[in-house]
Amino acid sequence: MPVNLSIKNVPDDVDSRLRNRAVENQRSLQEELLIILKNAAEGHDPVSIDNLMEAQRNKPAFDEATSKVQAKKKVEQEQAARRFEDLLG
Repeated sequence: MPVNLSIKNVPDDVDSRLRNRAVENQRSLQEELLIILKNAAEGHDPVSIDNLMEAQRNKPAFDEATSKVQAKKKVEQEQAARRFEDLLG
């Protein structure tokens, strides 16, 4: 079942370019926008739970990323402490 979409706050220059494009292609603005949307959606698989789960598995967990940052900070602090000790010497 088709749906109606609405785009708010389109900048004037974008509106003008889209209208010019529609005129150049001898189409209404509505037809031009629909073609643009169809082209943008082409080749994209439907979203499924399996696809989302797979994408999530491929991302590092927040805790893993946090651990990496904390480990790096710890190494930097240890290096700074050693430099300080060397200065005190």
